[in-house]
Amino acid sequence: MKTVIINGQNHRGCSYHIGHLIADGIGNPQDTITEFFLPRDLNHFCTGCCACVEDETKCPFYADKLPILEAIKNADLLVFTTPVYCLRCSAPMKSFLDLTFTNWLTHKPKEWMFGKTALIIAASAGASGKQAVNDIKTSLSYWGISKILTYTVAVQATGWETIKAERKAMIEKAAARISSTLQKLCESPGTVSLKTRIRFRFFAGMQKANWGASPAEKKYWQDRGWLGVNQPWKHSGDTPE
Repeated sequence: MKTVIINGQNHRGCSYHIGHLIADGIGNPQDTITEFFLPRDLNHFCTGCCACVEDETKCPFYADKLPILEAIKNADLLVFTTPVYCLRCSAPMKSFLDLTFTNWLTHKPKEWMFGKTALIIAASAGASGKQAVNDIKTSLSYWGISKILTYTVAVQATGWETIKAERKAMIEKAAARISSTLQKLCESPGTVSLKTRIRFRFFAGMQKANWGASPAEKKYWQDRGWLGVNQPWKHSGDTPE
């Protein structure tokens, strides 16, 4: 099983360590983990030029995004970790989500996204991480991912090494439980939720009615047969890039 971890910070803090507790607890020694750190591996903000709406390769930062996108394409499990900054996800993580907005069902969704499993982790010193994980979950659900788990925790410390023993034990116990759940989800056949199916058909109707952002988007849908009876979760790998 291939796992991609995208960390919303460069340093190896609490959310990073929790992500590895969970990812390392899944599967067998042959499992592979590909890891990215933001902003180290993608240090850009979306400029709003909309070049990607016409052609995703025309994004001025496409070359920098491509290694992350290719890793996501080839992964079974996606793990997103973020510290909680001002009750939200980190700025580099939000920037990554902005730079991948064409993955949304409203634009040019990817066939291979619908079968993914995802985990979102948000660690804070004491504040709620609910809004931070929701920042990420919104994008992932609109990417077409149905199987999304979240884990938020207030570590009551400023670093992994300073977390009290009893709290760290609680985190480790939760991590083991989540690892087990994720392994089962990844091993089960791809499941696309009713909510995702309804969204997909709604946006197909939007493209049919020429309410999309560009004629290029409608052509993208037409080339894949999605304005007819084809469904991306049943035709993964059989449609054009």
